[in-house]
Amino acid sequence: MAVNGSGSRRQLLARLGQGLAVVGLPPLLGSGPAAAQAVASPHAIDIPRWFSNSLLDFKDEIPEAAREGKRVLVYFGQDGCPYCKALMKASFGPGPIADKTRRHFVAIAINIWGDAPVTWIDGTEATEKTLSRRLGVQFTPTLLFFETDGRLLLRLNGYLPPERLTHVLDWVIERRDRELSLAEYLDAKAGGPALPPVEPRPYLMRDPAQLARAGRGRPLAVLFESPSCQSCAGMHADAFQREPMRALLRRVDVARLLPGAPAALTTPDGRRTDGRSWARDLRIQLYPTVVFFDAQGHEAFRFEGELRPFHIESAFDYVASGAHAREPQFQRFVQERAERLRDHGRAVDLWR
Repeated sequence: MAVNGSGSRRQLLARLGQGLAVVGLPPLLGSGPAAAQAVASPHAIDIPRWFSNSLLDFKDEIPEAAREGKRVLVYFGQDGCPYCKALMKASFGPGPIADKTRRHFVAIAINIWGDAPVTWIDGTEATEKTLSRRLGVQFTPTLLFFETDGRLLLRLNGYLPPERLTHVLDWVIERRDRELSLAEYLDAKAGGPALPPVEPRPYLMRDPAQLARAGRGRPLAVLFESPSCQSCAGMHADAFQREPMRALLRRVDVARLLPGAPAALTTPDGRRTDGRSWARDLRIQLYPTVVFFDAQGHEAFRFEGELRPFHIESAFDYVASGAHAREPQFQRFVQERAERLRDHGRAVDLWR
């Protein structure tokens, strides 16, 4: 969807029913070509009217926001994305989270399949979809928070429910990154007791301190979790108990790491370190975060935050099948996988 000289950015956003949406944790599954057509999408995501009428020149947007005492928040999304819809309604709809966001940020939407021209913060020019690929946007919604000097402060790859997103906003607004990581901050805010496991977890490695891939010949999934993380417990109790997922778990080594434990470990590429240092090196921002490593010990893929069971299953399949080496766009893989499963008679619900 190109922008002509006479069209306003607001008109463009109004037409995002014809091709825009948002950032996912959850990958959204709208069709790329369909998103670019000039016919209204039946699965359009409504962008709030308080989002900026930006012309997508971020060399100007960031200093202009700074002069207003605000920072820039960039939202990558797409039509048909259930996570984007939830974000726009539950968090960015009328209410305290939207009010807080409007006070402190200039919010700008980018369509990951769009053709509108973008000038990025480094001065390079691209279309929305080219920029999305260049930045490695794999989930919708994806949110980028920038400092007033143009430094990327935080990237959220996927959906968070309102009760967690509001704390993320506070961490950014209060500049708490100078004191502790977002994962540590959110864990402290959760403040609940440790959640006891209520189901067997035979898929977990007995020794999560020995993660070296040399001689293993199979990929590894490292689950960074917190004992009080409800989403972590839900992933084990629901997604990991489904039969298609159980089959995938048998093809991947799975290690679970809690904050500060184990104190010492060997990383997938054979280095010696400790759990907290490694989590910081990997920039673990949320619990849960699942980081996949290939059989050579190199990071292959990751997801973080709130993913529904089908997308968790798809992420494991993406790595276990080796598809990550052939198809760089996870969203396309998920779309094709969903279509293939439907063709074989399996019901696919992206939100369940």
